Amino acid sequence: MSRIGRKPVQIPAGVEVTVNGNTCVVKGPKGTLQQDFHENITVTVEENEVIVDRANDERESRAQHGLTRALIQNMVTGVSEGFTKSLELAGVGYRVQLKGTSLDFSLGYSHPVVVEAPVGITFEVPDNTHINVKGINKQQVGQIAAEIRAKRPPEPYKGKGIHYVGEHIRRKLGKAAK
Repeated sequence: MSRIGRKPVQIPAGVEVTVNGNTCVVKGPKGTLQQDFHENITVTVEENEVIVDRANDERESRAQHGLTRALIQNMVTGVSEGFTKSLELAGVGYRVQLKGTSLDFSLGYSHPVVVEAPVGITFEVPDNTHINVKGINKQQVGQIAAEIRAKRPPEPYKGKGIHYVGEHIRRKLGKAAK
């Protein structure tokens, strides 16, 4: 059996999980999330934990078993604590400003780059070179952070660009190394 799928998901206080057919709805202090799962997977709620089980040992069922458990765990964590991705701008003149709910970047282009916040995502700008992307949906937070990073990915020679906090940028020596 799947080691991840076998492990029950603990439900913290203030979080409510309901299963209706092939749909799991998780409500918590930060919001509500909903996820559909595969028909070979059964999800049951017992006291303060969610148990995920599969109907058979076919390859697809085994793959969906651990996936469904991980998605439910992420929903429970999201509605109780939320998720954050931190990004950092490196480079002379690279900076960001928060204007309402959107981010206004100066990234060395001839024009400013504007990123609008979708529903469920909030931006924090502690200073003009750091961004925090926050939300309850882990996939959405990661996707928005990746889209922001793609506006100016870090280059290998000087390390200029937008990168995740703690990300290691592989550096190249350049022409002078010959």
